Amino acid sequence: MTGRKVLVLGSGGREHALADALLASPSVSRVVVSPGNAGTLTPPAGLPSGKALLNKPGAPLEVARDERPDLVVVGPEAPLTEGLIDQLSAEGFLAFGPSRRAAALEGSKAFMKEVAARHGLRTARFERVTDVAEVERVVGSFEHPPVVKADGLCAGKGVVVAVSHDEAVAAARDMLAGRFGAAGATVVIEEQLVGQEASVHAICDGERAFVLPAAQDHKRIFDDDRGPNTGGMGTYAPAPLITPMLAERVRREIIDRAVAGMAADGNPFRGTLFAGLMITPEGEPCLLEFNVRFGDPETQVLMNVLDGDVAELLASAARGALSADAVTVAPRHAVCVVLAAPGYPGTPEVGSPISGLERAAQIDGVRVYHAGTRIEAGATVTSGGRVLGVTARGSTLAEAHERAYRAADAIEFPGKQLRRDIARRALSP
Repeated sequence: MTGRKVLVLGSGGREHALADALLASPSVSRVVVSPGNAGTLTPPAGLPSGKALLNKPGAPLEVARDERPDLVVVGPEAPLTEGLIDQLSAEGFLAFGPSRRAAALEGSKAFMKEVAARHGLRTARFERVTDVAEVERVVGSFEHPPVVKADGLCAGKGVVVAVSHDEAVAAARDMLAGRFGAAGATVVIEEQLVGQEASVHAICDGERAFVLPAAQDHKRIFDDDRGPNTGGMGTYAPAPLITPMLAERVRREIIDRAVAGMAADGNPFRGTLFAGLMITPEGEPCLLEFNVRFGDPETQVLMNVLDGDVAELLASAARGALSADAVTVAPRHAVCVVLAAPGYPGTPEVGSPISGLERAAQIDGVRVYHAGTRIEAGATVTSGGRVLGVTARGSTLAEAHERAYRAADAIEFPGKQLRRDIARRALSP
């Protein structure tokens, strides 16, 4: 198929990376990003003639009706959990992403844990609590201070990794008292696991899954995992922590069981199943959480280790007939370094001019993905907390790492924040 039009819904770095990969797909001639950002206004250099990329503001359904795309790809989790895929499908659009019922894997942590328990996915022991009077008893049933999670979506803020039982009790009571509204009406209290985290994404068609290389994210704002959590300050892939043997176990024991289990439950999962894993010191893969969309900034590196027709891969999954051979995993590495605005992850300062974008983009193997940016008086300025995802590919991890940091240092804006240790754990002897 040639001349496919794809609509990407979202405005962050994830959506910019997806738009680039989709536009580079042989079957695609046009990508519309809604609402998009400053980066998705301009196609990447070196594309064949006839390729087009544009932004279009507006409500998702209205944009879809206007553009009549051949494929819709939904980036963020909130519209997925609210049923946007169901609405698009009802109007005849081929839409990549899970139904509202299947998206509950991310929309409800209690639902996810119950699916895991029912279908034999290894995960931490947990209890769900809805009554504040039960909190102290449940927390006390854990030998070590547990993790406390609000059940619903809280923009990454509804998780407390307690350092004492008293802190866990206070956190659970706070959530149940309404700190996160309806998202905290149920609280999940679970055993705290130790080890190294990894992210594994799989493209699913309801019955089968194509598993992508593992990535590792860096959540804390400062080097050496210090400071508050963020949406992610950088990633790299493939992550050597996930050996080929371990990857096969993750596929068999977590991804395949989840896909089969959801189908058996009457909620077949089509879309991106993103497993957040803890690899214990004994080498056991344990499921921390499921997300139901591509991660950000994991997408930025994953799109740089794939060759082929990403659009056909996603469209085939949406149709329920996965064509895993539409893409191949390339023998290369990718590193993404996030540049954040001053004040992030609190209240970021916005409106600052950004310089050096062209200089960075000229470095071999580099692509700068925009997240919190906009065009103001003809200049690119900051508009959010995570501003850019400076991403580089290379034949080795060391080469990708050097290129990414050289490009990150070429870009300037007042108060720029970045971590200097992205991928260090994989590069250390």
